[in-house]
Amino acid sequence: MDAENYHFENHYPKRRISREIKIGNIATGGSSPITIQSMTNTKTSDVSATVRQIYQLEEAGCDIVRVAVPDEKAAQAIADIKSQIHIPLVADIHFNHKLALQSIEAGADKIRINPGNIGSAWKIREVLDSANEHSIPIRIGVNAGSLEKDLVDKYGQPCADAMVESAMRHVALCEKYNFSNIIVALKASDVLMMIEANQKFAALTDYPLHLGVTEAGTKDTGLVKSAIGIGTLLHQGIGDTLRVSLTADPVEEIKAGLNILKALKLKRHGITLISCPTCGRLEYDLFKIIEEFEARTEHVKKPVTVAIMGCVVNGPGEAREADIGIAGGKGKVVLFKKGKVIKTIPESQVIDILLEEINKI
Repeated sequence: MDAENYHFENHYPKRRISREIKIGNIATGGSSPITIQSMTNTKTSDVSATVRQIYQLEEAGCDIVRVAVPDEKAAQAIADIKSQIHIPLVADIHFNHKLALQSIEAGADKIRINPGNIGSAWKIREVLDSANEHSIPIRIGVNAGSLEKDLVDKYGQPCADAMVESAMRHVALCEKYNFSNIIVALKASDVLMMIEANQKFAALTDYPLHLGVTEAGTKDTGLVKSAIGIGTLLHQGIGDTLRVSLTADPVEEIKAGLNILKALKLKRHGITLISCPTCGRLEYDLFKIIEEFEARTEHVKKPVTVAIMGCVVNGPGEAREADIGIAGGKGKVVLFKKGKVIKTIPESQVIDILLEEINKI
């Protein structure tokens, strides 16, 4: 990595300078914080179920939420949903320009649609003009699995260069009609392809980038692929908003996104837990304590680092570095707070005392 683009004091490259785009009351790009998104899996026309799920996502830390708009009933539900939630609402549309127009009129804060996939030039212009009139952005979503046939033929198979050419084609179409309120996503299930495509696109334009490994998989495998793909780009200073796509409850996507940002020190939110992998020196029920602690702190938004360690080898050091920490012994643990030993407590009181100390911070 180029030394002049590297901050030696914090080990992070400079963030790519992208233009700032507003999505409702949230800014994306520029120097704005990196945002986390998810998508509901309810029927959008079922307003109560969709709003209920969005509340769950909000509570988990979701910044922006997207809903599928496959038909007019879904488009008509946008206004009702938006009136009941507190975070920006994105309408996800494919091919049908009328649904895009209806969603914009209903108050969607952003449209996800590929201009090149909605037909005639007049249809494209209608959507772009309406988005301009309502001052809302469009997210161009390029997916390696649905590239234009001529690009697949040109390159022989889906690849990073084909994805970038597709994205630049859609951007040029928007710019032709004087529309530049654009966010771009280049997603693939192949992690290395996704990384390469975003790196190449980032070097060509200043449009904000939405990061994600698409169809990543289950909670376990999808999280690994997403952490590698999204995390690599974020560490290179590339990316302005993200979605961790999982075959799981959408709330799990938000948890995963938060954990990626927290691991890179790009966000402080809720409990950051440091815990020992355990070995034969463990002399108290650390697994039970971890499980109960996570369950009882799931909704804590206060940024607190807690170390729950198993023995006297690495335990005291990690516990001292955390805001609050414990290092275990036989049936008892030593409590640390801000680097200082506070007291020794019995195993049975660990959870309650940790929660008390969190509340004091």
